[in-house]
Amino acid sequence: MRVIAGVHKGRQLKPVPNHRTRPTTDKVKESLFQIIGPFFDGGQVLDLFAGSGGLGIESLSRGAEHCVFVDQQQKAVQVIHENLDALKLRDQAEVFRTDAFRAIKAAGKRELSFQYIFLDPPYKKFSCRELMEMLLNEALVAEGGIVVCEHDASENIPEQVGNLKQIKSEKYGSNIGVSIFRTEVTI
Repeated sequence: MRVIAGVHKGRQLKPVPNHRTRPTTDKVKESLFQIIGPFFDGGQVLDLFAGSGGLGIESLSRGAEHCVFVDQQQKAVQVIHENLDALKLRDQAEVFRTDAFRAIKAAGKRELSFQYIFLDPPYKKFSCRELMEMLLNEALVAEGGIVVCEHDASENIPEQVGNLKQIKSEKYGSNIGVSIFRTEVTI
């Protein structure tokens, strides 16, 4: 695993040393960032089910201002801290060890809003639709914000959830699906 582009391009990321975490492959990461925009001009990021923190760190490397990382596993949280320290990104990040539903509620209470949200839950254990509904109910998706959901390729992903409209859906291999949503911008 490595950072694909930006100020930390080519730097290696430490993986979580267990079989409970499935890292996003470099190929998938590169493809999804080409779709949502190769570089960011600031913005807040939420990396739920963060694992080693690869998607959030990639976002910071590409110009995001700040990232909130959330994972329930202690080993994952430890690895996120190690990766942030290695890249000197600690001041641009918050890391929480909790489940996704509590994290979403807590972020809603803090009235946070994110331009980029990455959902990479354990396949078939969480519904991307349910997670997106919760994000919308807590008003966490900024106007024009993007939600990326990595899921089992067999999961039935809707084309729209609330004001989130699917802009792209891709399959990688036989079991990885990535669906990208964007909120409608009101004028």
